[in-house]
Amino acid sequence: MFIGKYNKSLIVTYIGVIFAILGMNFSLLGNLKYTMICMVIAGVCDLFDGKIARMCDRTEEEKKFGVEIDSLADTVAFVVFPVVIGYSLGLNEWYNILGYALLVLAGITRLGYFNISVIDKNKDKPVKSYSGLPVTSTSVIIPALWFITSMIKGLSFEIVFSYVIYLIAFLFVFNMKIPKIKGKAYLVVGIIAVVGIALLLFLV
Repeated sequence: MFIGKYNKSLIVTYIGVIFAILGMNFSLLGNLKYTMICMVIAGVCDLFDGKIARMCDRTEEEKKFGVEIDSLADTVAFVVFPVVIGYSLGLNEWYNILGYALLVLAGITRLGYFNISVIDKNKDKPVKSYSGLPVTSTSVIIPALWFITSMIKGLSFEIVFSYVIYLIAFLFVFNMKIPKIKGKAYLVVGIIAVVGIALLLFLV
């Protein structure tokens, strides 16, 4: 009845997108605390969705579909979401718009490059390293910056955000190798995410 490949391996990916949409809504309502919490949760979903997907029985077609869906979800949650935050902050000068354009172009370029680099590889074998900064990093960088600027008087999140967007766009496509976390590091990152959410909830 419906197009697509509906496999339980995609559930976590879809949950991440839902939290990204919720975060955009909070951003437009001016509630940055819950915006950042939603962004962190979306990042956690992206961190674990591949690991969970590899535990599920999938056909080759479902694996290919999963790769495409993951990149499309990443575009929404970690490339478009920051742009929505920027506009919700009132950052709509020409240099802000240029930064958003560069961020989106660099983000989709990086995701496209990642897809072609894994297309001929075993979809159930995780990559050992990334080329360029993973787009998921925005779910760590932006909430961390917001938290830091909220704790330091006189430091404007809006100003920092305006500059950091350019830096992130550059790092998305800069040819550097970044090791992918594995093993017990997943647990460590999960704990850090929980602590981060708690800090955002109770200290800001």
